[in-house]
Amino acid sequence: MTDQSNNPIDAEDSDEVNPFTMLLPGEEVNNESAPLQHQRYNLQSIDSAISIRQLPSQGLSFQLWPAAATLVNLLDGRYDLHPSLSALLAAGKPLRVLELGSGTGVVGIAAAATLGASVTVTDLPHVLANIQFNIDLNSGVLENHGGAVDVAALSWGEMEDMEAIGREYDLLLGSDVVYYDHLYDPLLKTLRFFLLEGERKTAFVMAHLKRWKKESAFFKKAKKVFDVEIIHSDPPLDGSRIGVAVYLFVAKSIDKRSS
Repeated sequence: MTDQSNNPIDAEDSDEVNPFTMLLPGEEVNNESAPLQHQRYNLQSIDSAISIRQLPSQGLSFQLWPAAATLVNLLDGRYDLHPSLSALLAAGKPLRVLELGSGTGVVGIAAAATLGASVTVTDLPHVLANIQFNIDLNSGVLENHGGAVDVAALSWGEMEDMEAIGREYDLLLGSDVVYYDHLYDPLLKTLRFFLLEGERKTAFVMAHLKRWKKESAFFKKAKKVFDVEIIHSDPPLDGSRIGVAVYLFVAKSIDKRSS
């Protein structure tokens, strides 16, 4: 989860999920009694564990969210996120992965550890110190499994930030990034930059827990330039009829985009 805004939440747009209490399934955080927490993720595929510090009192970007847990589980299970990624892994080629709206950095760290990938995790500048803390906390696991994680500031849609990071990635990851409606267009601009303009055939895998009725506007816009499909669905969370869905975004052909 990334929080690129200080705008208040419009409760009338909510479907049924309270975003401020949706952390991990069955887990709630009291900001006053638990200012600092660590969550441990056992990664069976590499027989190791990573530990993540969350700081709930600091805001949304410092908390762990269900969609991130879903992506960690898929990475740990070596789920086939995209055929081209599987081909690169089979060929033993080093992977380059970019995570958007990294929050605590858990997804990027898990990707680096389980895939032996070189991962760039990104978020707004004030979030990066905690991400770096979590990278350092798991440096031993990353080193043992051939993974590396770098941190970079990225404001969605800002050309200077995007060009500084570069385009050449094999996979983009994101979890709970469709949140504030005024950021739909900047996020889509970011996806166009990385998925449509780079030399590599790149895909974006996004884990998402539906919260707002207005989210349909994002997907409607996205489908004009990307082929979007659900590749995985989790069962509903406790007390909800909604589970995390994982979407795959790939660039449409030029003919499809112009039609």
